Amino acid sequence: MSQLKYQRVLLKISGEGLCGPGGFGLDGPALQTVASQIHELREMGVQPAVVIGAGNFVRGAVLSPEVGVHRVTADQIGMLGTVMNALALQDVLEALGTSTRVLSAVAVTQFCEPFIRRRALKHLGIGRAIILAGGTGNPFFTTDTCAALRASEIQADVLVKATKVDGVYSADPNQDPHAVLYDRLTYAQVLGRDLQVMDHSAISLCRENHIDIVVCNLRDPGSLSRVVRGEHVGTLITSS
Repeated sequence: MSQLKYQRVLLKISGEGLCGPGGFGLDGPALQTVASQIHELREMGVQPAVVIGAGNFVRGAVLSPEVGVHRVTADQIGMLGTVMNALALQDVLEALGTSTRVLSAVAVTQFCEPFIRRRALKHLGIGRAIILAGGTGNPFFTTDTCAALRASEIQADVLVKATKVDGVYSADPNQDPHAVLYDRLTYAQVLGRDLQVMDHSAISLCRENHIDIVVCNLRDPGSLSRVVRGEHVGTLITSS
């Protein structure tokens, strides 16, 4: 415990993190990779909470103009996609021996519990991992904003955005060979330079609630355990 820099962690995973490269739906090895890292955190004594996107199934902002589905409906479909991802991850985590609960912002009472802040804190306090599904329960809000909101509500020490890249770059590294990987940034620098890390509302929420943000590569084995020990991994975004 004394070796941990961060005790309570909010992990934000995109839906694409649960499928193969360029794939769709759920991929067994990808689920195992994510679950094994969360399980490792729990074994270290960390209290892990997870927010998952649904990009492996649908993106409301993309679906709406493509096929004429109203944006509100498209976002609601995306919320249900996060519930599907959460249920799959829950089973894989429990197969590894990590007791897990799914709490949803939208009512799916046959499958999971409703999100209630005190209930979420109780689960964390007795050693369970929690997966927070359904986004915020409202359209037009991304899962990045949801992650910052939930991190603030449960008083997380850090928000870890696990991505497919090694951290925050000055430009898209796939398009600009001269893109620079930042080791450390302030919230103000991210907002001022309009770096595409998370929504501005998510960055602002973390700044207001003094929650560090770490952006790292989920596919890098042991990256999450290194983050909670305070080792340099990816890009750290903080107040100074």
